[in-house]
Amino acid sequence: MKKTILTLTLCSISLIASFGQTKSLAGDNLKEQIIALEKEAWKAWQDKNPSWFQNNATDECLWVTQAGVSNKAAWVKTGASACDVKSYTLDNFQLVMLDKNAIVITYTAVVDASCGNFRLPNKMRTSVNYVKRNGKWLEAFYMEMPVGDE
Repeated sequence: MKKTILTLTLCSISLIASFGQTKSLAGDNLKEQIIALEKEAWKAWQDKNPSWFQNNATDECLWVTQAGVSNKAAWVKTGASACDVKSYTLDNFQLVMLDKNAIVITYTAVVDASCGNFRLPNKMRTSVNYVKRNGKWLEAFYMEMPVGDE
């Protein structure tokens, strides 16, 4: 029950931040730091390298994708290596500071990838929550949804 409530709360925060507020509330340096982390995550996914997710995600992190909901243990074990990623581009970054220790980043991803027999949607809108713990920004929640032309 707690996981369901947490998932719904984080989804709500992500959606509100994604569509409600577009002005960046984070400083430029912080924005670049979070964007760099997100680009590292995508590179790790493309390279099938679970160590990025092991080192840069909270223990309770959840990923919500077309495949369903996955937790950190499952993602580190199989999720990071389950797909063949030919290429991707990330664009249209927007950040919203929820408080001094929580940020939502949204962006558009154009992807050429497949996971098993499932071909990922070409264009997705992605929302990611980062939290600051012990001085380090960690991914706490990731959600993507397919979109048409924006």
